Amino acid sequence: MPRLHLHLLSDSTGETLEMIAKAALAQFEETDIQRHFWPMVRSRQHLDRIVPDLAANPGLVLFTLVNAETRTRLEEHCRTLGLPAVPVLDAVTEALETQLGQAAHGRPGRQHSMDDAYFKRVEAIHYTIAHDDGIAYEDWEDADIILAGVSRSSKTPTSIYLANRGYKVANIPLVVESPPPDLLFRLRRPMVVGLTTAPERLVQVRRNRLLTIADGQESTYVDAERVAEEVRFARRMFADNAWPVIDVTRRSIEETAAAVIKLYNEREAREIPPVVGPKPI
Repeated sequence: MPRLHLHLLSDSTGETLEMIAKAALAQFEETDIQRHFWPMVRSRQHLDRIVPDLAANPGLVLFTLVNAETRTRLEEHCRTLGLPAVPVLDAVTEALETQLGQAAHGRPGRQHSMDDAYFKRVEAIHYTIAHDDGIAYEDWEDADIILAGVSRSSKTPTSIYLANRGYKVANIPLVVESPPPDLLFRLRRPMVVGLTTAPERLVQVRRNRLLTIADGQESTYVDAERVAEEVRFARRMFADNAWPVIDVTRRSIEETAAAVIKLYNEREAREIPPVVGPKPI
């Protein structure tokens, strides 16, 4: 199994760099990757403290450093140590500079600045946490998206992921014996999306859940026929209300969220703004 020391250096939180590295590494199998993560590298002094680890664990260096002096010093260290150093955002930044006809600002952490989008994201996260698992349904009209599905159909993690993208999301578990509040069927503003999954997969997920809470009891929660009935119940509700449905059986949380966002954007594009005219006399 190939082994690689992967050094990730960022002048901000490093979130972008980690996502790029993760996406690229997903294309390779049976590898032993030793990550060395270095966020908030904004000075020569900080960089110099990292160099001994680079020397002790030679490998590939990926970086997102916008300060010219810090970049140059890192590249010099890497040349001395014989290590490949890749500025992962340079090609995209240069292409944007060419197309936009202006130079990039070169300000560390600029994507994390506290602008309107930042505060919208914080508000969305607060809303989503406060409206998990059917809580505070009286405020659902304020949501952008409502996720509905049976227990363990990835509603909560998908909601949190969407909230981090700036969407206010509430979610509701669908239980055969306990119908959801009537308000769910009268919502006008939010888009309701049904999440479904294969019953066999759902049984497996629920069994794993019981193991994590040290509950080994057999119950209807993991009974195959009962679970299949729950899934049919949810699917009938989705169909009766013409809600869009996403099958999460083979989807990651990120893929499910991307599908939800696509549905939301398509819905927004179809919305026709009201005609503003003179008030009737």
